[in-house]
Amino acid sequence: MSSAIASTRLSVLDRSRTREGYDGPAALRDTVRLARHAEALGYHRFWVSEHHGVPGVAGSAPTVLAAAVAAATASIRVGTGGVMLPNHQPLVVAEQFGVLESLFPGRIDMGLGRSVGFTDGIRRALGREKKDAEDFAAQLEELLGWFTGEQSAHPRVHARPSEGLRVPPYLLATGEGAGIAAHAGLPLVIGDLRGRDRLLTAVDGYRREFRPSLWAERPYVVVAGTVAVAGTEEEARRLLMPEAWSMAYSRTHGTFPPLMPPERIEALEMTDKERGFYEEGLRGHIAGTEEQVADALETAVKESGADEVLVTTSTYDREALLDSLRRLARVAGPTPRR
Repeated sequence: MSSAIASTRLSVLDRSRTREGYDGPAALRDTVRLARHAEALGYHRFWVSEHHGVPGVAGSAPTVLAAAVAAATASIRVGTGGVMLPNHQPLVVAEQFGVLESLFPGRIDMGLGRSVGFTDGIRRALGREKKDAEDFAAQLEELLGWFTGEQSAHPRVHARPSEGLRVPPYLLATGEGAGIAAHAGLPLVIGDLRGRDRLLTAVDGYRREFRPSLWAERPYVVVAGTVAVAGTEEEARRLLMPEAWSMAYSRTHGTFPPLMPPERIEALEMTDKERGFYEEGLRGHIAGTEEQVADALETAVKESGADEVLVTTSTYDREALLDSLRRLARVAGPTPRR
């Protein structure tokens, strides 16, 4: 094991992807089970995501799901990757995380994103518009102020039980948001590992512009992406196939479907356009045998100087996903918990 990988924390984000033959409730229960396994394997934190009205994703209420994960585990850090702040009132987000921190003290992370609903219909249902994401920096400032008691948007109003609690905030970004994280003095979560040049540019800018804050004294970088480990290259590629096809289908049909098993995908007659997007979706991930993934992960960590890697792999076969995490734990060396 290399010194770079050994000194880098390893964490998991599960997006509660639905699968053919399994409904949304099953996907949520799968997420909770996976969190238990991640804890046993020694992963540092386990995060869940927020998606509204997406057929292929069951995780629509991340703080509720995080509560279930925290209740089912004992020591792993639990959080959101992330709560999309423009979709919510900052006071409500503060209250939810205040409750989580009160119930599971010292284990909760507040991962925050700046996306709004996926479609016009979803945004209307949420009472939001695209332009709401433009006020993200102000929304973030208000949210953090509810914890410190320094918010000024609503005088004489206090967030209970949040005020006075320290729930570590993390900012999710794909590029532009890195500057907001730097100016706010927050840890940065950035993806994905496939767009390496863009990622490195954003990370360099974040470190250069970082301002120490109450929440972080120095820059902290979490790089996120798909990592698939198996006994052979072909087995690792099969792990990537369900998500690659789901993304290709969404880009050609406008609907993000449940994950299909690899054998079903292999039997499909794809159009040229579908095939192009599908092949694109298979490229650039960190995938292969343990030795191959160790080398690729070593390169990614050294290039980015990452403090942590957040693994976001989705696939149809949950047992194969667990095996991938088990193999990755051997590569990167988290300490198994008893």
